[in-house]
Amino acid sequence: MPTLRIALIGYGAMGRSMAGLLRQSRQAHIVAVVRRNPSVAPEAPLPEGAVVIESMQQLQTVRPDLVVECAGHSALRQFGPETLQSGHDLLIASVGALADIELERRLRDCASQSGARVLVPSGALGGLDLLSAARIGGLEHVTYIGRKPPAAWRGSRAEALVDLDAGAAADVPFFSGTAREAALMFPQNANVSAAVAIAGIGFDATRVQLFADPRATGNEHRIQADGAFGSFELTVRALALAQNPKTSLLAPCSLVRSILNRSESVSLA
Repeated sequence: MPTLRIALIGYGAMGRSMAGLLRQSRQAHIVAVVRRNPSVAPEAPLPEGAVVIESMQQLQTVRPDLVVECAGHSALRQFGPETLQSGHDLLIASVGALADIELERRLRDCASQSGARVLVPSGALGGLDLLSAARIGGLEHVTYIGRKPPAAWRGSRAEALVDLDAGAAADVPFFSGTAREAALMFPQNANVSAAVAIAGIGFDATRVQLFADPRATGNEHRIQADGAFGSFELTVRALALAQNPKTSLLAPCSLVRSILNRSESVSLA
């Protein structure tokens, strides 16, 4: 099967990690990087053979098989609709942006009109296939619990809710609300909660608790679910990306898995 041609939106810590993983796979390579500020030099050299794209109109010239967004909510708002309008499938890292009702509707409309698809990865948390199956079997209650070191919450609204310098009380959440509220309040930290909502019972029915835990050595993600199907609880403790403590190491791995699944003759459904 031919090597997949990938266009990245963004080339920060997530994009660079993906590029390294894809080099090892040899099943896909990055042909273009879309950058919001192309005049500013990238922090690291681009993948070999990749070109910088300044607008989505240039996508047709590089002929990607898939476009992958890994640049944050604002980048998805800026480039997502045009990508889908051009007929290209879009794999998104910034799943939390779908909590914005207007953006979700616009992306759905663009995808429907062109026949392209918005692809949501499992991110740093496994078990979303089980959660989706439970929804069919009868899913009633879902809670996502996110626990990260205080450093991972710096630069977010958590700084106004808890004293990160003193260290939060490890057993008291600084946020408790819906997945929609969490995704919109913490766009760099709560994308996993959005993926849980999409796989399960929706943004407004999914409950979220967030902790800043000085004892944590990585990012912990937990799902608790029950309903007519039965119940399950799943916990993942992932190391953070060295370049970005807000993001789990598994997040770029999940994106790469989604890419490589497109080239496999036999893959998980």
